[in-house]
Amino acid sequence: MSALQQRTVFISETEYLDGEHISDIKHEYIDGEVYAMSGASANHNRIAGNLYRKLGNHLDNQPCQPYTSDMKVKIGSKFFYPDVLVDCSNLSGSSYFTESPTLLVEVLSKSTRQIDEKLKRQLYTQIPTLQEYVLIEQDFVDVEIIRRRTGWQSEHYFLGEDVTLDAVDLTVSVEDIYYRVDNSDVKEWLEKTTQAAKQE
Repeated sequence: MSALQQRTVFISETEYLDGEHISDIKHEYIDGEVYAMSGASANHNRIAGNLYRKLGNHLDNQPCQPYTSDMKVKIGSKFFYPDVLVDCSNLSGSSYFTESPTLLVEVLSKSTRQIDEKLKRQLYTQIPTLQEYVLIEQDFVDVEIIRRRTGWQSEHYFLGEDVTLDAVDLTVSVEDIYYRVDNSDVKEWLEKTTQAAKQE
C-alpha cells in the first residue's frame, strides 16, 4: 500500500464505495474517514507483480484466485487495498471487495510500514478465513510471513531461501520475489552469484 493522506470528512460506507467507482485516485476507508493513496514506486510494483504472476500461474484452473491492488478487503467498517490477495470464495464478477481472503500481501515502504505492520496486522489477523499475511520490504530484502497455524508468529526469509505459502501450496524463491528489484541487497546478491558462477 502506498502512503495515506487523510481527508477529514466522515462519510458512509455506501458513499465511499460509490465514490471509488468514479474516482481517479484510490482511497482506503477507516471507520468513516477516507485516506487517499499515493502512487507506488517501480520496486513496489515489481515485487507485487512478481508474486501476483507466480500465484496466478500456480492457481490456474483452481478455485482460489489472486487479485491485484484494485481489489479491496473489508474488515468491519474498514476497507483496504492490499497489494496482492488470494480469495477462495468464488467472488461474483461484480464484486469490488472481499471479506474472506485466504492470503494477504503488503509491500512495505517508509511511509506505510507503521500502518502495514501495526494497524493492518492487527485487523487482518481477525479475519476468520485468513491463513497468512505476507509483508515484503522493498528498500532491502526481507520477506516476513505470519501464519494462523503458528499463532501468527513471525518468520523471515532472505535471498538464497525459498518461501512456502501454505495457504495455496506454493513455494517461491526470495530471489524470484525480488526479480528486477533495484536495491543494494539485490545488487550485492547478483554480484556474488555472478562471481560464483565464473569461478565454477
